[in-house]
Amino acid sequence: MTLVSGLTSVLLAGGGSAGHVSPLLALADCLRRRDPDVRITALGTQMGLEQRLVPARGYDLRIIPKVAFPRRPGGALVRLPGALKAAVDAAGAAIDETRPDVVVGFGGYVSTPAYLAARRRKIPIVVHEQNARPGLANRLGARMTPYVASTFASTSLPHATLIGMPLRREIALLDRASHRAEALAHFGLSDHRPTLLVTGGSLGAERLNSAFASRVDELRSHGIQVLHVSGLGKEFLPAPMMAGTPGLPYVVVAYVDRMDLAYAAADLVVARAGANTVCELTAVGLPAVYVPLPIGNGEQRLNAADVVAAGGGVLVDDSSLTPEWIDEMLVRLITDQSRMRTMAAAAFSVGERESDERLADLVVVAASSRGAR
Repeated sequence: MTLVSGLTSVLLAGGGSAGHVSPLLALADCLRRRDPDVRITALGTQMGLEQRLVPARGYDLRIIPKVAFPRRPGGALVRLPGALKAAVDAAGAAIDETRPDVVVGFGGYVSTPAYLAARRRKIPIVVHEQNARPGLANRLGARMTPYVASTFASTSLPHATLIGMPLRREIALLDRASHRAEALAHFGLSDHRPTLLVTGGSLGAERLNSAFASRVDELRSHGIQVLHVSGLGKEFLPAPMMAGTPGLPYVVVAYVDRMDLAYAAADLVVARAGANTVCELTAVGLPAVYVPLPIGNGEQRLNAADVVAAGGGVLVDDSSLTPEWIDEMLVRLITDQSRMRTMAAAAFSVGERESDERLADLVVVAASSRGAR
């Protein structure tokens, strides 16, 4: 049930990576669909993706200092109190100017200052955690509010309600079959061919790029065409076609603005297991090979656990994603049409497509609590 908003102003805090910015924008879009007059302001840093994506979506972005919490003793730890105070003061100034009914945090560098500034002003806080294993900012924020939302059932946070990942409408409501012809034409791909989408995200593309770059002709020889999103500055030129191999496209692009069309074109995806990637692929019902980043606290492996258990994905260690694995396993997988259909149905069965509305409802409930005090 969609709740009547009654909101006049909302402050959203989350920046740095697409994992924080994408759900922030999905919630902003949802709130604006409900009430075009609600004032929406985002907090971000000078260097994060939000610097480009938030204004491009038509929302006001306020910059505050980036505060990273050091994991070991050193000069950064000594400077932390002063840096945190400056960031909290900057977040507080944005709150005082925009007078939000509620502050919503998505984790990352700007959320902790936003939570602290909001608590000081007795403004309701909503926390949304994207990953199966929560980060430090949201572990702190969840202690300050009963309004906590999680993406995965395995997430351990106080007061957490499972809602899934807020997604853009063009992804959440995507009918892949009806857009496939448009998508293939958009990327210069052929019809009636198994289509592989390879994407490693902004940070995790190196191993995927090198492994697949060495197997361009092997994939072509099995009738497989590829859309390869390499990452900005990581583009490569596919090897020219060898005599006797089909003239199938191997398209390399640095970045894709229309991921809905990339998903519509694909039959199978090879990707990292960031929370947003996992949730988008399950929402649209795409089979995937998930290759978790071998760094961090292991959250990517946990992010993919549910869809892999359901049969909608395959988990491959980073060190195992080799040219030989592509030859021996991937080719067999994508050319097995029956298995592709079964995996697609399994992926779709665990997808969540209304999480933006659920988070918007939680925001309305939190905002109404302020007047109830």
